[in-house]
Formats: sequence, structure tokens, C-alpha cells
Amino acid sequence: MRDFSEDLRALRRRLDEAAQYLDIETSRKRLADIEPELARPDLWDNPEAAQAVTREYASLKEDVDMLGALEARLSDTEVLYELAREEGDETVVGEIEAMVAGLAAELDQLELRSLFTGEHDEGDAVVEVHAKDGGTDAQDWAEMLLRMYQRWVERRGFSMEIDDISPGQEAGILSATFIVKGRYAFGLMSSERGVHRLVRMSPFDAQHRRHTSFAAVTVVPFLENLADEVPIDEKDLRIDTYRSSSAGGQHVNVTDSAVRITHLPTGIVVSCQNERSQHQNKARAMQILAARLAERAREERAAELSAMAGPKAQVGWGSQIRSYVLAPFQLVKDLRTDYETGNVVAVLDGDLDPFMESYLRWRRTSASH
Repeated sequence: MRDFSEDLRALRRRLDEAAQYLDIETSRKRLADIEPELARPDLWDNPEAAQAVTREYASLKEDVDMLGALEARLSDTEVLYELAREEGDETVVGEIEAMVAGLAAELDQLELRSLFTGEHDEGDAVVEVHAKDGGTDAQDWAEMLLRMYQRWVERRGFSMEIDDISPGQEAGILSATFIVKGRYAFGLMSSERGVHRLVRMSPFDAQHRRHTSFAAVTVVPFLENLADEVPIDEKDLRIDTYRSSSAGGQHVNVTDSAVRITHLPTGIVVSCQNERSQHQNKARAMQILAARLAERAREERAAELSAMAGPKAQVGWGSQIRSYVLAPFQLVKDLRTDYETGNVVAVLDGDLDPFMESYLRWRRTSASH
């Protein structure tokens, strides 16, 4: 019968490596520490602390249970192969092949976890989309990007909260701010930071000529409580209220409950209009402002370290990261990783995982040089 020894040894090696990069032993110890906390009757007296503990427990348990399940399946496969080899039983070869292939595919997916090396990669993300050069086409393009991310969120089983949308002058949107919630949302969405370029036959041009338009995407980590990390002085803020312009159905605001906050020292402006009250909109806008300021501080520290280390080629804010060509041919190409596909429709419908995975691999390779 076919010799599966090397396949099984390779799977065992990859599983041992997964236990290392997931740091399973530390996770098991931490679970043991958390379990008594979860059993405390006063746990929910502090809802924020309780939510943090339960989220941490769920993430750790997911990793430990997943690795345990893979370990059990690999052991079953090894035992089945040994028995079949001893008895010369050819009838189970197909079953063993399927088990080996299934384990390899799951380990392929698991190994993506090793690419999430950033401090906040595992958390949620604040994302902003802004129309740039290209007039009405750029505003339409910004709305197409927003839809693309909505579809990707649905595919991943994540959730999205849209906090602010500024409608375009004729079509599309000027900007949108939203929060993507899900494990590794920030790590995945960080691949989208930068300028996205669209080339197409313009539906807004009477001669239907080819137009190039641009939209910019910013992504920062969303943390529930940044008060300790980012102290914000109220004297540095200008707070304006206005009437919501978004479609809110039966809950649409009929008062000036939307909030725009300008951080005067930096010029950062954030808005929120989709909560039910001015107080809630202000609280969410302050969270987003804190996230933006925290990311700005991290970027400044990174720039200082980079300057100390000497010149280094970087792809930063303002750089074009990806081109989407609809005419005269069909192609989406990431200019950092060179990953490309001709299936533009699928990408615009949220099929972004191959681009995100190639970016994460490129990021790890770039960081090592």
C-alpha cells in the first residue's frame, strides 16, 4: 500500500510548530487563571472588565480547542495508517488520503496566524474611506470600496458598524467611517491602508471615456478604552453638532444629534451620526479620535526609530497600493506584493482574502530585511 509515513511526519512537525507560534502552553496556563474569575458572582459588576475577560477566554479557548482537535485527528490518522500497514489493508487508502489532505488544508489556514505579528492585529479596526482625485467618479469609487468591505465582512463572519457617511455631491460618497469587529480584523484590514486606483469607462462621462479615479483608506486599531494611553484635553477640541444626513429608517435623527469633533492641535476631524443620541454619538466619536491619536503617536515613534536606523524604502500613507482596471482589460493588482487576478467582479464583491494573505506574507518578509 502507499507509504504515508513522510506525509504524517510532515503534519506532525507542522502541528508542533503551530503549538509554538500559538504559544499553546501559555494559553492553557492563562485559561486556568481566568476560569476562577469567570466563576466570580460579582464578575458583571464591572461590565467593561467582564467583557474583556470573557473575550480573552473565548480567544484562548478557541486556539486550545482547535489545536486539540487537530492533534486528535492526526493521532487517529496515524493509528489507522499503522493498522492498515500491518494488515495490508488497501481499502482504507482513500480514507487516509482524505484525512491527510484535510489536515494539511486546515494547517495551511492555521499558519496564517503566524503572520499576525503586530501589537493590535488580533483586535477590531476603525476604517475610513475618502474620495480623492477624480471628481464624481472618485466619489462613486469610494462607495464601491465601502460596498466591497461590507461584502468581505459578511464573508468572514465579522460585523461592521458604520458610524458616519458623507454623501457625494452627485453620486457615491465623500467619506465613510466604520468599525470592523472580529478576531484579527485589524491585522487583515491593515492590508488595505493606502490609495486605491480605479480605471474604467466612466458612467458619468457623456462620451463614456476612460477615467482614472482614486480613493484613500485609513485603518487604525479600535480599542474600547484608550483613556490611559491617549489623554485628550477638552480644551483642544471643537465640538459641532448637526442633523444626521444618513438614512436611519424609523430611528432617523430629527434633532441636531450628529457630532463632529475637531482635535485642534493635530487637525484630526472625526464624526459620528448613527447612534441614537447626541451623547452616544459624542462617546463613539471620542473613541475613534482616541484611536486616531494613538495610531498617530505610534507612527511618529516608528518614524523616529526609522530615522535613527537610516534610509529605508517604505510604502506609507499617500502611496498607491492597488490598481483596479475595468477597461480596456480586467485586472486587480497589488503594487506591493505583485499579487493579481483578472476576476475584478469577485474582488469588488469582497473576495479580498488572497490579497490580504499575500500582503501579510510580504509584510513579514519586508520586516526581516
